Amino acid sequence: MARKPARQADPVLTKPPAPQREVRRAQLDLEFENQSLLGALFGQFDANLVQVENRLGVFISARGNSIHIEGPEDSVARARDVLNEMYDRLAMGQDLDQGAIESLIAMSNEPTLDGIMDGKPDGPPIMIRTRRKTIVPRSAMQATYMRSLVRDDIIFALGPAGTGKTYLAVAQAVAQLINGSVQRLILSRPAVEAGEKLGFLPGDMKDKVDPYLRPLYDALYDCMPPEQVERRLASGEIEIAPIAFMRGRTLADSFIILDEAQNTTREQMKMFLTRFGQNSRMVVCGDPRQVDIPGGDGMSGLADAVGKLEGVEGFGTIRFTAADVVRHPIVGRIVEAYEGPAA
Repeated sequence: MARKPARQADPVLTKPPAPQREVRRAQLDLEFENQSLLGALFGQFDANLVQVENRLGVFISARGNSIHIEGPEDSVARARDVLNEMYDRLAMGQDLDQGAIESLIAMSNEPTLDGIMDGKPDGPPIMIRTRRKTIVPRSAMQATYMRSLVRDDIIFALGPAGTGKTYLAVAQAVAQLINGSVQRLILSRPAVEAGEKLGFLPGDMKDKVDPYLRPLYDALYDCMPPEQVERRLASGEIEIAPIAFMRGRTLADSFIILDEAQNTTREQMKMFLTRFGQNSRMVVCGDPRQVDIPGGDGMSGLADAVGKLEGVEGFGTIRFTAADVVRHPIVGRIVEAYEGPAA
């Protein structure tokens, strides 16, 4: 009996490998005029240059007031922009730390880096000037936020910790208080523990609520000399209070900031938003993924308000992500590990 020939397997069709894109290499030299700034530019033991090298995959060597850069063409161009911006910041008397450099590196991948740092070609730079420092954006979204802070009546600033939501709002508020655009600065947040129970706190009402409001104090003292903060607190020009103290008031000629707004109820948020008065600006900051009130985000007044008011004239909504974290770079990686990419 003849055997049937074995069935041959169908030929496997393989896709030819895509041709690899040739990486073009480049090199260039930068020269800096003010040699007194080079120590701060390079960093101790050239740590700042090493940071740029490691993040962008280039080789940097320094000699005198010159820097030589070698590597892939795109990376060399980014390193040039970052180093030039680092030098410009130092020339303007601004701080240059690891976080600032990391932010400049992240922004160097944006096609509008120059616009982010310098504003529109025919407009002023994007910055906030306070008594203690001049603040510039550290990410593209921060630049958008800073524009919103001078344009919109009520701003929702949403996103994880470390993106500058509250800090930039306080800095803008301090700047407007100093130049007389507003008469009062009002900082508030709900008195909700982040998971732990603080129990009975001794002291008067200020002593009881201060632990909840400490982040707002920290931002204030970073933007104003301590003696001015204390004087303005005593005079009532600066007021820091829990959200419950806002009921029944109309806040005119004021810059009003609500922090940790994800921990407000819907009733609290409605009450707070309706305190808005003439010649005022209001910023509502919060992280929708960090709700500590019973019932979770389904009960959060922040999520409810954004859903109702986003797109309404006079309101601005800024959404930060882990990519906008401007603390130590590892904070951004922690946020992504716990929460995943923002939806």
